[in-house]
This record gives sequence, C-alpha cells and structure tokens, in this order.
Amino acid sequence: MSPVEIARLQEYLQSKFNVPNLSVRGRSNKDDSAEVYFGDEFIGVIFRDDEDGDVSYDFNMAILEIDLPERQAS
Repeated sequence: MSPVEIARLQEYLQSKFNVPNLSVRGRSNKDDSAEVYFGDEFIGVIFRDDEDGDVSYDFNMAILEIDLPERQAS
C-alpha cells in the first residue's frame, strides 16, 4: 500500500473508533496489506482487495481468549 493510502486508512480508523493512538504501518515484505497498532501493541492486519477495479479493505483482528476480561458464569 502507498504511504497516502496508509495515512487515509489510519485517519479513518482513528476517527471511526475515536482512538487517536491507533496507527497503521506498512509492511516491508507485503504491498497488499498493512499492520494496525494500538500504541505499541500489534492488533491486526488490513488487507487491500482490488477486484474488478473496486477497492475495498478487510481488517482482520485476532483476539486471544486469554486477553478477555474475566466474567462469572450466570
């Protein structure tokens, strides 16, 4: 992804989720995706899909069960 495209995605996500310390960073070995960070913590990957001239983005975020807050069963 180009630096302009990454900046646009970052601005969109920061605005949409109201999270100013969310950042989107290019990947040195891939040009079809970028990494998403919350502060210094890696949280996911955005993939660029350019099929039939229509560009879309897929944000993939894995959430580990161990990271979820504890809840008592009801």
